[in-house]
Formats: sequence, C-alpha cells, structure tokens
Amino acid sequence: MSKPSPQQPPKSFESALAELEKIVEAMEAGQLPLDESIAAYRRGAELLQFCQNALKEASQQVKLLEAGVLKEFTLNGEPAVADRAE
Repeated sequence: MSKPSPQQPPKSFESALAELEKIVEAMEAGQLPLDESIAAYRRGAELLQFCQNALKEASQQVKLLEAGVLKEFTLNGEPAVADRAE
C-alpha cells in the first residue's frame, strides 16, 4: 500500500469548515470503503484542529481589541453616554 500524498492545508477557516462538512456527510452516508473512511477521518481530524486553532486565534485577537479599544469614553471627565435608566 502506497502512502497517500499529503494534503494541502486549508486556505481559510471557511474552506476548512466546508471541507469538513463534506467529509462528515460522506462518512454519515456509509458508502465509503474502509481505506477511504480512515483517510477521511484523518483529514477530518486535521481540519478540525485547523478550525479550532483559527477560532482560538480569533478569540485572542478579539480579547486584545477589547482590552485596548473598548474603554469607557468620557467627555470632560463625564461618561459620554448618559445612563438611560434616568
């Protein structure tokens, strides 16, 4: 049995997710031979890890943005937005 050629990493989160969804559909259909099922499972695991890493990086970027940008805005020492409960 020859080694399968390594697959290219996904270009984006969206392309990885789309490929992962296709793999899940094919495996759920139950029509893949055993060798193809194992290869699909392996590729699915790679795609899942890629997606998890992309989401983790995005979450970290959002936290950094929130910490540096989303500070309370004040005008002349007073909050810029009055409390709407009044």
